[in-house]
Amino acid sequence: MPRRPVTQHNRRMAGPDHAVIELRGGLSLYRRTPCDGCPWIVANTGDFPAEAFRHSAGTAFDASMHSFACHESGQKTPATCAGFLLRNSAHNLAVRIRQSAGDINLNEVSDGGHELHESYRAMAVANGVPPDDPAIACCRANWE
Repeated sequence: MPRRPVTQHNRRMAGPDHAVIELRGGLSLYRRTPCDGCPWIVANTGDFPAEAFRHSAGTAFDASMHSFACHESGQKTPATCAGFLLRNSAHNLAVRIRQSAGDINLNEVSDGGHELHESYRAMAVANGVPPDDPAIACCRANWE
């Protein structure tokens, strides 16, 4: 079955130098290790504005069909973020479907020796999102 092409939807500015872009379709690529600037890496805390984490929170909702993309892969060759796959994809329906189709093998993904935030919620709070912010209220980590 041919994959649908990746299309861009819902570009939201998260600061003067940051935007969150929702991608739909294809996305068969995924990172095997977090890129150097990955927001999931604890040492990179504060590199992205809190608003970016509010915009992307839906990727961590129970049974979400949205995946957290690697910001360094770019819009032309989007890939799912390795940090996301390691920390917040167990309850992500899009990732589970891609795993069952053989498009993602989590055994190939590692932290690359980096300390990662424990969950999307922990990452968002560490980056300035208030713990009681409604944008992260439904993040799966709240229920675990």
